[in-house]
Amino acid sequence: MMRRSEIWLINLDPTIGAEIKKTRPAVIVSSNEIGTLPLKVIAPITDWKQNYAQVPWMVQVQPNVQNGLTKPSAVDTFQVRSVSEMRFVRRLGALNASTMRSVASALAEVLEIALDND
Repeated sequence: MMRRSEIWLINLDPTIGAEIKKTRPAVIVSSNEIGTLPLKVIAPITDWKQNYAQVPWMVQVQPNVQNGLTKPSAVDTFQVRSVSEMRFVRRLGALNASTMRSVASALAEVLEIALDND
């Protein structure tokens, strides 16, 4: 079963234009409680670049045993999309609760959604 906060290797090809390409890690951002179709909402993960620190939609993630990443990375919340579970290759790990809160905040900013901070 695929769950929110898990990082999976996902085949994103074919793509068009500036869409993020190839088979790469992505984090599941959709709720575990919503959806009847075999789809998940994901945010792709890319290599970290220092200029990403200037933009609110990139969330930096350092590699560790829990998340299964091998290099400093960024969750790109501007490239969020719904994908078929058939695109999922294998589970790498999961993001911790603190990083998932950062991802949720970045998604809220991209989508102009006000979040309660209680």
